[in-house]
Amino acid sequence: MLLDYSSLLAAIGFSAFCLALILFTSWLSSRSDGFLLTIAVAAVMIVGAVGAYGVYVARPSHVLVILSFSFLLTGMSILFGAAHQFRVGASPLRRIRLAALCLPVTILPILLGYDAVGFILANGFTAVLLTLAAWEYWRGRAEAPVAITSMCVLYLLVAVSFACCAYVLLAAGDWVLDAPPDNWAEFFNTIAVVAGVPGVGALALALNQTRLARSHRRDAMTDPLTGLLNRRALFDAIAVEPLASTAAVAIFDIDRFKSINDLHGHAMGDRAIVEFAQAMNRHCDRDDLAARMGGEEFALVLRLATAESAVTRVDAIRRDFAEKMHARHGLACSASAGIAFGRPNAHHFEMTLSAADAMLYQAKREGRDRALLAAARIVSDQAVTPPSSRPSHR
Repeated sequence: MLLDYSSLLAAIGFSAFCLALILFTSWLSSRSDGFLLTIAVAAVMIVGAVGAYGVYVARPSHVLVILSFSFLLTGMSILFGAAHQFRVGASPLRRIRLAALCLPVTILPILLGYDAVGFILANGFTAVLLTLAAWEYWRGRAEAPVAITSMCVLYLLVAVSFACCAYVLLAAGDWVLDAPPDNWAEFFNTIAVVAGVPGVGALALALNQTRLARSHRRDAMTDPLTGLLNRRALFDAIAVEPLASTAAVAIFDIDRFKSINDLHGHAMGDRAIVEFAQAMNRHCDRDDLAARMGGEEFALVLRLATAESAVTRVDAIRRDFAEKMHARHGLACSASAGIAFGRPNAHHFEMTLSAADAMLYQAKREGRDRALLAAARIVSDQAVTPPSSRPSHR
């Protein structure tokens, strides 16, 4: 071999140790995603596997090879668990338990003196576990296509290298080894692991940073109480995709909201806001935009609506809210709404919003618990109340 095998093993052990340290430190600084800690634990197992195997190469012993394979299969099971944890956020323990199934099957032939069979099984199980981990990541590739595809390629490359080790020993037909395996497959496997360990670590950190950035962006664009868009996010969404001529804008306000807070406490007021947001979500289509504008005021943009369908949808939300508040909290609550259609360009969205707001104000003056639609389908520049003079609704 052009490279010393012991040096390659030392390189794997050192890189795995550094990876474990980096991932653990990253997890400590931001514990929002536990899959980093799980991969760090797997890296520690790899360090143990490489260390025991390095000693085995120098002084062959069944005890050392069993110890090495125990670390190896446990580490691979943990990597499989980490992939599942990354994709769905569930505990990795069920996947990690696969090691308990693989280990006895692998160790028994070694104890009986057929160490080659143990090597074949250990390499084969490792290849399967890595392939399963790659499949878990692949199923979640929509989250970060380039990074996750690269992760899958690395996992499969290392899986193939372990499969090659198993195949070479199986093809040789010798069930007892006189010395540690020394062939092209072992060298290929070592090179693949040398490349794979830091590569997997770098990609895991990249995926974590992508999630953190997405989480921060989501927090900045959503209302923390309801999970709806906030005012800024609503305006940004309209700027990206302006209103069409078939779009309607509705403004809602929970009636006598101050009385709810005064008589029943702010906690009940928060529940009312959450109930209204949930009612909006239940009656929204995928293309609609639902937002909390602030306080007890909400906005709904219906991308495709007629005057009749807009009123029907708005009334359905108001009735749903009133029914849930009465059934769940024993309170008689209602909401008012104003609806307007606007010109098909982003410049007129705020004017359309103001027109809907004016209709909401009129609904409040006429007795609340109703929805009013602006008479004109097209809103002119003179037909609305300027945003700076929007009335307060109670």
